[in-house]
Amino acid sequence: MEISKGLEIMDLCLYFKKEKALVLADVHMGYEEALNKQGVLVPRFQYAETVKHLEGILSGFKVNKIIINGDLKHEFGTISETEWRHTLRLLDLLSEHCRKIILIKGNHDTILGPIAEKRGLDVKKNYVIGRTMIFHGNKIPTGEKFDSMKRIVIGHEHPAVSLYKGGRLEKFKCFLKGKWKKKELIVMPSFNLVTEGTDVLNEELLSPFLKQDISRFQVFIVSEGVYGFGSIEDIKNL
Repeated sequence: MEISKGLEIMDLCLYFKKEKALVLADVHMGYEEALNKQGVLVPRFQYAETVKHLEGILSGFKVNKIIINGDLKHEFGTISETEWRHTLRLLDLLSEHCRKIILIKGNHDTILGPIAEKRGLDVKKNYVIGRTMIFHGNKIPTGEKFDSMKRIVIGHEHPAVSLYKGGRLEKFKCFLKGKWKKKELIVMPSFNLVTEGTDVLNEELLSPFLKQDISRFQVFIVSEGVYGFGSIEDIKNL
């Protein structure tokens, strides 16, 4: 489904058609190990499910670039054993499907450098395609380059919505499309398959770009396909 001119939703990713660039955000590799350390016992299926999901998306075609828009790993101040092992294996998998991998720094990526260096990659603050700037979204950039952009793509928020399905309330990952000042704003869901994310209908939002009235933001739910559900206000009035 096309969410904006030249930009398609491809499962939990965005695809720039002309540039053949695929964007994913907020993988949070190592999230299960972090939960286990906190005493939360969950089975560790994240890596296997992430690989399966990505291979399904990338099956049958190659892209020029794969852009990871922040929070590739989960731990803030260290690199866990799981993060070392699974993050490097994930980067190796992605490299089989593209010519170049671009890592954008997220708020969880304070110690991503050693992992990036193992694969000869740089960690960038943002990446620009045409008049679109891709960055994590936990901070508002400044400067002429940012000011000149017409469209911005962020992660960080992990947007989701809760809907009744089959008589019960279920949470679904979603994309959001709206405005920030005069710029088109697209918010990506997380590629963390362990959790659905933040319910934008009733939970407190984190990104400074969403500290505004977002009732008119358009919602695109990802669930065995992509579905436009109208605005946040429309969903609240269902």
